[in-house]
Amino acid sequence: MQFLEERRDLAAALRWAARYDLHEGICNHFSVDVGGDKYLINPWEVHWSQMRASDILLINGEGEVLEGERTVEDTAFFIHRAIHRTAPHAKAVLHTHMPYMTALACVENGRLDMVSQNAVRFHDRIAYDDEYNGLGNDDAEGMRMASKLGNKTTMVMANHGVVCAGPTVGVAFDDLYYLEKAAKVQVLAESLGRPMRVIPESIVEETARAIGQQQHEFAASHWRTLRGILDREEPEYLD
Repeated sequence: MQFLEERRDLAAALRWAARYDLHEGICNHFSVDVGGDKYLINPWEVHWSQMRASDILLINGEGEVLEGERTVEDTAFFIHRAIHRTAPHAKAVLHTHMPYMTALACVENGRLDMVSQNAVRFHDRIAYDDEYNGLGNDDAEGMRMASKLGNKTTMVMANHGVVCAGPTVGVAFDDLYYLEKAAKVQVLAESLGRPMRVIPESIVEETARAIGQQQHEFAASHWRTLRGILDREEPEYLD
């Protein structure tokens, strides 16, 4: 089985997404670009809480399954292939309809506001796709979505969900986790019906810069911890 460690990372990320309620049925998709216009991606028919490394599909740029026993969902193929091809920094691409950030994406001009420390880590790193065109189940819509990401690492998709991209699954998952935490705090704060305490721009920039200097190191440590928990509690994900 090729790319075993990358498969294990994807299986672990999918299981943790289910634990954190970032998943939606058997929908949504995580992928890794392994080079040569080939991609690892989760199959359509397996619940994320039960994903194993051996379940992860290896597909090519035509959508053909090179390794694996199941199928790849159409929107998964078109969205992820387009992002991997157009965004060199997006080796790992995680797409979910996680509830709190998607809620913000469903209101007019929905934005992650700089009202919490977790939000600050995303300063100048989020792209917004404010045009919902239905399912991304063809090449044109996949490429349109991908064009909105640009050189950012996070994309909020109106009426749809989010994408977090990064050099590794661990880095991308760290962003996915903290993005939902930031969105949840914002939604809860807004529900109080009182004025929001927005962090001054100068403090946002300074703090975001400090977080960015250690982000990848912190994300790697976070990811090792999460993998370690699964190693003990659900070791079958490694198979």
